[in-house]
Amino acid sequence: MTAKIDSILAAARQHCQNEILPNVDAWNAAGVWPRSASDKAAALGLTGLYAPEEFGGQGLSLGDGIRVYEELGQGDGAYAFALSMHNICTFAGCGFGTEAFKAQWGKELTSGRKLANFALTEPQSGSDATNMYSRAVINGDGTWTINGAKAWVSLAGEADIYFTVVKTTDKPGHHDMAMIAIPADAEGLRFGPRYDTPSYNFLPLSEMYLKDVVVSEDNIILPVGQGLQGSLMAIDIARVSIASGCCGLMQAALDTALAYSANRKMFGGKNIDLDGIQWMLGDVATELEASRLLYRAAANALGTPEGPLMAAHAKRFVPDAAVKAANTCTQVLGGMGLLKPYGMDRLSRLAQMLRIVDGTTEISRVVIGRSLKKRAASLPSPVIPKGYGES
Repeated sequence: MTAKIDSILAAARQHCQNEILPNVDAWNAAGVWPRSASDKAAALGLTGLYAPEEFGGQGLSLGDGIRVYEELGQGDGAYAFALSMHNICTFAGCGFGTEAFKAQWGKELTSGRKLANFALTEPQSGSDATNMYSRAVINGDGTWTINGAKAWVSLAGEADIYFTVVKTTDKPGHHDMAMIAIPADAEGLRFGPRYDTPSYNFLPLSEMYLKDVVVSEDNIILPVGQGLQGSLMAIDIARVSIASGCCGLMQAALDTALAYSANRKMFGGKNIDLDGIQWMLGDVATELEASRLLYRAAANALGTPEGPLMAAHAKRFVPDAAVKAANTCTQVLGGMGLLKPYGMDRLSRLAQMLRIVDGTTEISRVVIGRSLKKRAASLPSPVIPKGYGES
């Protein structure tokens, strides 16, 4: 397995160098998802990372597969994010879908011939997922009729199927939630105007509207009662994947600043010879190493009781470090850091995006805070020496 993951990581590195870095500016200028690039990623095995080999997947563990996004993130964090969401859906479909769904969609998704995306957030609810309005009515013939709307749907209008979380009653709570895969050509499914985003125009993002959409029971991924639990697991995987991509972004920013400062002449020497520059970039390097250790530990913890907390730690720390790294490296370039050809502005905006998607850093702090409260409740009260605290 070590040789296999090394091969996959090398393929991702090759894809970044050959496809992402030379073309990402043109992708953004065109504002169109680069399907030819994702097809090439698929040919390298990057669209079925966690899916079983019987469906054409790589069969990697989450801990190993998530490292791919660090390699892709050196090219573009939004591209890495989109492929990570496809891989999460492929993992869910091949692992939990019905036999009929696996037969129809399994190899289509792992091969990248079909792209998938996850739809949970709604216009009025993000982190509070139980406050969703999307409803599914289960018909007498087993089909589901779905009405509602989703927001911040990535690969909107580009993906071939959308793994969509719905409620099946009007009762509060999550016990009626389920996940069903809705094909893009389903009658009654449409998308709103594309969101106007600053530095990832090639990634289509919009709202998704469902009006009397009828879907076969074969497309149920998680049955009623398991929708929220499965969604939270998907989000945990996404959060760690984002942290992985952020490490790639940090490496890209650091390498740009190093290359520039090693060639920029001033005060009789090179920028890299100045203590101030070394210290600034040294801090970035230290936080990058810490970030790698944290996201990899979190990736290996996914699926265990510690997984959600570790994912929260990774999502809280690493994107913040990426924002700081992008800003610091821009500062090292001085005025040149403001020029588009160096790409620092794009990295800064991507880092901010990755702080927000799939749970803001503040939501991660909520998860961490709840864990700390549980630990505090389990600790014995401190022994206060006699006489202290007495008036």
